[in-house]
Amino acid sequence: MKVLVTGGAGYIGSHIVKTLGEKKHDIVVYDNLSYGHDWALLSGRLVKGDLRDKEYLDAVFAEEKFDAVIHMAAFIVVDESIHEPLKYYHNNFVNTLTLIGACLKHGVKKFLFSSTAAVYGIPREIPVTEDAPLLPINPYGASKGMVEQALKDISASDDLRYIALRYFNVAGADPMSRIGQARKDATHLITVSLRTALGIRDHLDIYGTDYPTPDGTCIRDYIHVDDLSNAHVLALEYLVSGGESRIYNCGYGHGYSVKEVVDEVKRVTGVHFPVIATDRRPGDPPALIADSSKLRQELQWGPQHDNLEYIIRTAWDWEKKYNQ
Repeated sequence: MKVLVTGGAGYIGSHIVKTLGEKKHDIVVYDNLSYGHDWALLSGRLVKGDLRDKEYLDAVFAEEKFDAVIHMAAFIVVDESIHEPLKYYHNNFVNTLTLIGACLKHGVKKFLFSSTAAVYGIPREIPVTEDAPLLPINPYGASKGMVEQALKDISASDDLRYIALRYFNVAGADPMSRIGQARKDATHLITVSLRTALGIRDHLDIYGTDYPTPDGTCIRDYIHVDDLSNAHVLALEYLVSGGESRIYNCGYGHGYSVKEVVDEVKRVTGVHFPVIATDRRPGDPPALIADSSKLRQELQWGPQHDNLEYIIRTAWDWEKKYNQ
């Protein structure tokens, strides 16, 4: 199939492109390279463009004649979304409507959407299922939830079929260290911890040690980026086979606290770096763990890298290479 991947030159997008390439799909990456890198594309062709440019996007669709779209392009930093909500609603919601409009105009009826566990806010039950109420507590999660609602409404009035994949905490890197997290301002715990171990940062901040969890720090479900990429390929194959619209959690179904992750990073790297406990960050729920049984049962998704040490080690190998 010919697949358009928006944001495909970014961290997660480049791993999805890698996996699609291994499956011999014809891939076009549409990316403005604000956070992505052309060198991260192990497959496919890059079209440098912005989703705000409706005329250019329309021309790309007219020329390429895509079979499906995987929409990855988004702003993702929770804290930034709280301080700059308009930026997030414009990029994550309005620009996505522009993309969906291009799909409808050009007859592209298969759409994969990169959503997030942040749509749940503070879940009432852990692990959280796809049927849990959407109660986001930050503009990032709200902007993604708005897209999900739009997709639901649009698909009800059109023959567009979509899958929204709600990512939990994505981490790790390509095991051959060809690609990985390349954002210099990355905020994810494992990346920041590893860069502290490398000496790029002088200490690691832990935001909140008084949460209602066993050790007082937040608990998250960490999923290796290659397992997440495989979920996208399975979702695409499901839509191609005639499957109906679906929403899936993407996580392993168990979590680690911030302190547990930091301890494992220290063990894997052999570096005992400074850690400073500080105040909670706005918009952080105490725990987020996926019930991914629906993804496993309906798409026969079987994760291959459900191992915190492996996740950290692949990320560590990448960070050492990227920052040398």
